[in-house]
Amino acid sequence: MNMTMTQKILAAHAEKDAVRPGELVMARLDLVLGNDITAPVAIREFPKFGRANVFDRRKIALVPDHFTPNKDIKAAAQCAAMRAFAQEQGIANYFEVGHDCGIEHALLPEKGLVTAGDLVIGADSHTCTYGALSAFSTGVGSTDMAAGMSAGETWFRVPSAIKVVLNGAPRKWVSGKDVILHLIGMIGVDGARYQSLEFAGGGIANLSMDDRFTIANMAIEAGAKNGIFPVDEQTLAYLRGHNAKPPRIFEADPAAEYERTIKIDLDGLEPVVAFPHLPSNVRPVRDAGEIAIDQVVIGSCTNGRISDMRVAAEVMRGRKVAGGVRAIVIPATQRIWLQAMEEGLLRTFVEAGCVVSPPTCGPCLGGHMGILAKGERCVATTNRNFVGRMGHIESEVYLASPAVAAASAVAGRIAAPTSN
Repeated sequence: MNMTMTQKILAAHAEKDAVRPGELVMARLDLVLGNDITAPVAIREFPKFGRANVFDRRKIALVPDHFTPNKDIKAAAQCAAMRAFAQEQGIANYFEVGHDCGIEHALLPEKGLVTAGDLVIGADSHTCTYGALSAFSTGVGSTDMAAGMSAGETWFRVPSAIKVVLNGAPRKWVSGKDVILHLIGMIGVDGARYQSLEFAGGGIANLSMDDRFTIANMAIEAGAKNGIFPVDEQTLAYLRGHNAKPPRIFEADPAAEYERTIKIDLDGLEPVVAFPHLPSNVRPVRDAGEIAIDQVVIGSCTNGRISDMRVAAEVMRGRKVAGGVRAIVIPATQRIWLQAMEEGLLRTFVEAGCVVSPPTCGPCLGGHMGILAKGERCVATTNRNFVGRMGHIESEVYLASPAVAAASAVAGRIAAPTSN
């Protein structure tokens, strides 16, 4: 039977020769992930599965990142529960505040904990990020996380697929964020519901790994079960550079069946922005109009990597954040924070009038470090702009790339980036 990349990974982990869309399978897990919102619930449920210990202490990753550094007593209690469980179970991959901390979906690839061909579940919807490395990764609920920690396997309904063919090369200031927002704008927030977004085409070679992480990260915003890229030399170089396990490469069969095929010409894309209150409400920045803003957030699991920091600094260098605008920069991991410091990027941000935060999801989910008041507007490099996502239900979030976010911070309104 002809299969897609996702279907082949699921078949291999279910120890089956083939699977078909809609089929229910039990598949073994390579990694189970939880954060400080979802893991404490899973930890409370874990004893109900009748096992004293996790299936493999090396294949569990616990990353407090949403309300960390702890914003209040409840947040501290959540992290304390995770910390105690990690110590009790001998969890090898527990990363809290300190040298190894960071936002989970930037940190795990950086630590080499995911490789091509892996099957990963995480109690966080943006676990689909690891599809950039050609892994099948998807978000689950906390109870499913508990079951996965106990049994080392879980069930899946095999998804059908949409093939997204990328051609050409993006122009200056166009990034992976613009690609995925363009795609979501085309098909809508439920356009790939419980399907796999499978990327293909010669244009992939012109996207950096950071671009691919961003695109895979937001597959869920189109309703997809996962997003996945094929393995190429960039993928292999990234895996080697981060000491990941040897990859298992699964390629889609030439005759694999797709529900539909979408073609995107990267040469023709331009910087875009998603207006409130859906990631699909996408417009070119040039058509945004005069929309004054109160805050800019550059960071998150979507766009907090070193290339994002570099692009934002390039736009801001020698300029100042507009009066009345709060600009918050959040490198996604301590390693990225340190690299940004060593490259002088943090100095650029501070001299421009930004505040630089330690790694945290914080403002993305309305947690802390950048909550919006009634009537305020924010341009953010995060992944969601639902009603009340970053604070008051009458605030507004506009999603954009780091280049557009930085340009908007300087202009005091939604603006396109220009070179100095």
